Parts: sequence; structure tokens; C-alpha cells
Amino acid sequence: MSDIADQLGEQVVEAMERLHVPGVVVGILHNGQEHVVGFGVTNVEHPLPVTPDTLFQIGSITKTFVGTLAMRLVEMGRLDLDAPIRVYLPDLRLSDESAAARVTMRHLLTHTGGWVGDYFNDFGYGDDALAKMAAKVADLPQLTPLGEIWSYNNAGFLLAGRVIEVVAGKSFEAAVKELVFDPLGLTMSFFFPNDVITHRFAVGHDVVNDKPQIARPWAVPRCAAPAGGIVCPAKDLLRYARFHMGDGTAPDGARLLTPESLALMQTPMFSATGLRMMGLSWFVTMAGDIKLIDHGGGTNGQVTDCTVAPSEGYAHAIFSNANRGRELCYEVSQWALKHYLGTAFPEATPLDLSVEQLTPYVGRYEAAMEICDLSLKDGELILQVTEKGGFPTPDSPPPPEQPPPVQVALYAEDRLIALDPPFKDARGEFLRTADGQIAWLRLGGRVHAREK
Repeated sequence: MSDIADQLGEQVVEAMERLHVPGVVVGILHNGQEHVVGFGVTNVEHPLPVTPDTLFQIGSITKTFVGTLAMRLVEMGRLDLDAPIRVYLPDLRLSDESAAARVTMRHLLTHTGGWVGDYFNDFGYGDDALAKMAAKVADLPQLTPLGEIWSYNNAGFLLAGRVIEVVAGKSFEAAVKELVFDPLGLTMSFFFPNDVITHRFAVGHDVVNDKPQIARPWAVPRCAAPAGGIVCPAKDLLRYARFHMGDGTAPDGARLLTPESLALMQTPMFSATGLRMMGLSWFVTMAGDIKLIDHGGGTNGQVTDCTVAPSEGYAHAIFSNANRGRELCYEVSQWALKHYLGTAFPEATPLDLSVEQLTPYVGRYEAAMEICDLSLKDGELILQVTEKGGFPTPDSPPPPEQPPPVQVALYAEDRLIALDPPFKDARGEFLRTADGQIAWLRLGGRVHAREK
């Protein structure tokens, strides 16, 4: 592993310098051998070397822990994936009463609730924070019919976390610790800043004019914990990945899940983005003959990736502490998959289309937190993303620097791929109504409504 690991380190350092990412950790698990290495610094204002033990926010990778915990409760007979959520939350309200009456845990864990998914707020650090957040879901507009269209839904996972609190009879964080962290030996995995602060941890950065600057605030609000609150080192995440490539037993041999429950989490249920499918909280992609399960995460200036190939005994964890870490994570992930497994996420080849063929896609598409404008310039499609703000609270302003316009292209009918940084290789889809009219652009996993 050492020769490949050395080459991987060279790739990481080059990407860090080019993308101005201050700190990175990469962990590789392959055929029982583990290699974790840190690069750069934790914080440009108060720099410490990043080590294999440095804590990073893993963001939405947390959602797979929610799925794992939910399956533990299912096996305990305390939760039914297909029972209406109102069995557990009788007072549940949504903007669409039909959806409120029928929504299930399976909808929440597969991002198919259909309402606006990007709502963030801060209700303090009391034990009622998640309950207050769950109540706010009632105010989110229903965009698509329940269970019909996949669109990434943070709010759905916040609601799932609230269900877990009620079913488990304790706070969400306590339930995760008791039923996932402790049995798997994840001794350095935390939710609360006061647990993190005595250890070496990474601070997020925004890259502005090619210079990283501290992204504030650091902490994820407590009410957002089920959507992206875990802070941990790469070693803990690899230990967690090892569980998901196993048979459902913990390191001490205790059975936490049946093989059937693990298999269900890794079974495609909905078409997601590009060639990716949605399992139960995990994304599922076929890279050649190899099934990959993966999830990424993004908090305020921290970006992470966890990819697992269960059949190959392989997993990697990539942590970065800058918003441009998204590009780094993708590049390093592709390199690692190619050199360790001889595979990669499938590539997309742009089609050579005429202006007449491209014109129907031109227009404005809007989601809760961003606007996507597609225009034609010199016969090519150009995407301009304008971020509206709203993270980590509704009144948070847009980031200090908006993304530049990028060239995009179709690689199949109604399928889009970005050709330029910072969105290079990002994929999207145009979704049509029954009469063939383009109604949505699904980009970044979110459905954006076409302006009429």
C-alpha cells in the first residue's frame, strides 16, 4: 500500500496548493490494512499541523448514521419504516395535509418527502432544539408529490431525528452514542462543541480571491445534528465504514444489525443524481462491476467524502477544511478508486449539439438557497449559480464570493454535466411534466423550479 499511498499524498498536496485548501486528512482502508495521513494546518489564523487524529465536521455523512440508528430501532421492534410518521409524532403538520398523513420514515431516509429540503436555523442548545426545528417543517412548501421525485432533503432528516428521539425516549445525540458510537468503538466522535474543544480540530475556510479565510460560525446548530452534526477523526469514520462492509456485527462480535438490514441500506430505491441511486441514507453507484456506497458532507467551510466498496474490503475517508474542498474530495476520490480498485465513478462525455437543440434548456431555475441561470454563449451552454444565503440560519447572507459562470454540456438526453471549476463534473437532470415540458433542473441534488 505504501507506494500507492505516497503517490496519493502527492495528489493531495498538489490539489491543496491549487485549490488553496489549508488542511486535509485522507484515510484508506483496503484488505484489512489502514493508512491515515494528515496534511497542512487546522486553521490559518491559529495554525496547528493536521494529524491523523484531527477532528473534522463530517456534515451530511451523519445522515448514514441516522439510517443505521433507524435500522437498529427497526430490528428492536420499536420503529416501522413504512408506518405513517404520525404514529410517532401525532401532532405532525406539513404544508400539504395529504403528505403529512402519509409520510413515512422510508420517505425521510430516501429524500422523497417532496417539500423544500434546505431550511436551517438555530434554536439553541437545549434538549428541545430538535423538537422546535421539527415544528418548523410545517412551514416548508410542498414542491413535488410525496414519494415521487428524489430531491435532497435536509429537513426530512431533521424530522427523522425527531422521530428517533421520541422512539428512543432520549435526545438524538444520546441515542446515536448509545446505539451506534459506543457499540462500534467510535470513542472520538462527538456532536457538541464542548466535547470537541479539548482536542485538535479543524476550522472551516472560505476561499476568497484565492486566499482561505475563516468561515464563521464554526459550530453546527444543535437542531441540525441529524442532518450533519457529527465531528470525528478519519479513523473513526473508517471504523464505521468497516461495519458497513461487514455482516452487521460490532468489533467485539455483538450483533448490531442483520445482514439483511445492511443490504437494505445499500439497495437502490430511487434515481438520484447522474448515475447514482438512493438507498436507505447511502448513495449507491455501480463503478463497472463494483458497487460503491458513498456520502459526502459540507458544513461551513468543511467538505468531506466517505466511499465504501463492501465487496472489495475498501473504504476511504477524505476530510478538507475549505469550501473548495469539494473539488479536492472528488479528484482524490477518483484517483484513489482508480489506483486501489482499478475503477472510478463513471465518466460522462459531452454531446456535440446545435444551438437549436440547446435552446429549450435556456432559462432560470430557482431553489430555496440558489438560482441557476442557463444561457447560450457562442453556441455553448453557460451556467451561472447565484447563492442566496440561508445557512446556517435563515437570515445568513450569501457567501462573500459568488461562483463564476461555468460551461456546461449535455451528455445524454436531459442530462447535464459541468465542465469548469468549481462545479467541474457536477451532474444534473432536467425533469419534465407529463406533457413533455421542462419543469425542474435537479442540480446539486436539489430540484430547481423553472421560471414560467
